[in-house]
Amino acid sequence: MSRVKSQQISRTSTKLASLTLAFVLAPMLALCGCSAIQVKLGMKVYVAQLPIATMQASLPRDPGIAPGEKSSLVVTLTQPDGRVWVTEGAGKGKILWSDLAIAASVVSASKKGVLSLPRDPRLSDGKAGHVIVTVASHPDLRAELDIPLRYNYKFVSNFSGSSGSSGINGSDGTDGASGSTGSMDPDQPSAGGNGTDGTDGSNGQDGGAGSDAPPVDVRVTLRSGPHPLLQAGVSAPGHKQRFYLVDPQGGSLTVTADGGPGGSGGKGGRGGRGGSGGMGTPNGSSGRDGSDGRNGFDGSQGRGGQITVTYDPQAKPFLNVIRLSNRGGPPPEFNEEPVASLW
Repeated sequence: MSRVKSQQISRTSTKLASLTLAFVLAPMLALCGCSAIQVKLGMKVYVAQLPIATMQASLPRDPGIAPGEKSSLVVTLTQPDGRVWVTEGAGKGKILWSDLAIAASVVSASKKGVLSLPRDPRLSDGKAGHVIVTVASHPDLRAELDIPLRYNYKFVSNFSGSSGSSGINGSDGTDGASGSTGSMDPDQPSAGGNGTDGTDGSNGQDGGAGSDAPPVDVRVTLRSGPHPLLQAGVSAPGHKQRFYLVDPQGGSLTVTADGGPGGSGGKGGRGGRGGSGGMGTPNGSSGRDGSDGRNGFDGSQGRGGQITVTYDPQAKPFLNVIRLSNRGGPPPEFNEEPVASLW
């Protein structure tokens, strides 16, 4: 083999080894967040090292944020030559969020660009979310974005009972001992010993009963206007009252007060195997196998809570967006009477 060809093979082997190492390390580095090493491998880029002309922020996956929900912000940076860079995370780009700063109002922002809105709509009702993104290494750059707040969301208010505890599995029986070996010598025959019986497996424990759901009170009123919205307040003993603002055009509120499911019964233990009879003249008898334990019974389901809906007459045409579930409980009750604004 020529010296030149040997050098080419060596360089190719080195490159393949480097690529293999990069593929092996990439998932590990993504998890540990070693930014300096990620930049070294070309997986991430420092904004300070880039000539950036413009910067834009967007919510490409969501039209807005509903109370209690989250949405990922994506920032796009463009160089004077038109080359585009995108933030890591939801943007799947190379720009580190640690190089950017986010100032947010109404909504809150994590260090990774994830925006969230408080679950209580009273904190954001009538307001508008807004974020401002800046870059310390490029003080002339600034991206602003209004965050729409939406209420055409499928809200869930869950007061269901908790599940019963699972039964403990039974223990397996012990195997019987083998019988002693006798003699098969025709001149001095002796019988083999009998194997001992296996012991029975123990029964599985029954599952615990699911807990009952509490009674739930739902109050609904209409906020009239060009785009009417439903105000709903949901309360139950031992729980803090919850509030919802629901857009009937695409939104809904599901209130659940189902009885908790019973816990699953434990499995019965396996019976021990009978010991084998010893060899001899004649052979010993094998022991009896132990009986398997009985499986435990599943626990009973808890009772569903009584759901009472009190609604303002103006909200009646929109009651179809209020959905109720109280399995194992009495039929929900509906009462029509004036309901003032809830906040």
